[in-house]
Amino acid sequence: MADKKPVTPRSNDEKQAVVNRLKRIEGQVRGIQKMIEEDRYCIDILVQLSAIDSALKQVGYSVTERHMKHCISHAVKENQGPEAIDELMNVLKQYSK
Repeated sequence: MADKKPVTPRSNDEKQAVVNRLKRIEGQVRGIQKMIEEDRYCIDILVQLSAIDSALKQVGYSVTERHMKHCISHAVKENQGPEAIDELMNVLKQYSK
């Protein structure tokens, strides 16, 4: 995994928004663990798993959008656009599996 830093550092508000979302997701995962321990109905568990999947995708879309607006646009200006786009496309292919 690359150890690169963003071209434009994330603001504290941006960081906090993503961290808050991830903490909510973490709480949802704990809730599913409890549902399993309580032997809850499978459909109820599947609905919660779907909600977590959707929430994680939203975080991913948010991070992707920021990357495109800052890192990709910067790379294009620095004549490194094709490499940056290839890097993003490889990650998006993994993301969609």
